[in-house]
Amino acid sequence: MRARSQRAWLIAVAGVLLVGAVTLVMSALGDNASYSRTPTEVVTGNIVSIGERVRIGGLVGTDSVERGPGALIKFEITDGEYGVDVTYDDLPPDLFEEGQGIVAEGVYQPDGSLKATRLVARHDESYMPKEAYDALKAAGGEAAVEAAKYGETS
Repeated sequence: MRARSQRAWLIAVAGVLLVGAVTLVMSALGDNASYSRTPTEVVTGNIVSIGERVRIGGLVGTDSVERGPGALIKFEITDGEYGVDVTYDDLPPDLFEEGQGIVAEGVYQPDGSLKATRLVARHDESYMPKEAYDALKAAGGEAAVEAAKYGETS
């Protein structure tokens, strides 16, 4: 075999191995790869179907936190324009409070709410999901974003 054809075979085999590796990685990720959505995207855009696992980011709505029996907690995630009701039956993160940034991951319910299985609160004063930041900026401008960053409520 000539050097030129050996090189062509080597490139072809490397290409097949690369495609195989990418396919394995994508199938292993499966449903674990989920993107954070804003309440506005969820409410107005038919992008989430009933029973689908979704991650929604925004702020905990002012005066929306209700504590139920045991560890049950109900609240609203908002981006300043729309809100999505969330139920969570576990202890919330330490930084969970009204007006703070939060990402809730769970299953979208037929009534338009989210049954959360995981909550992630912001970890410092500047944390906010990019989608939530953009939505807040569009809804209320820089003042709303700054107020949300520092936990100020209006």
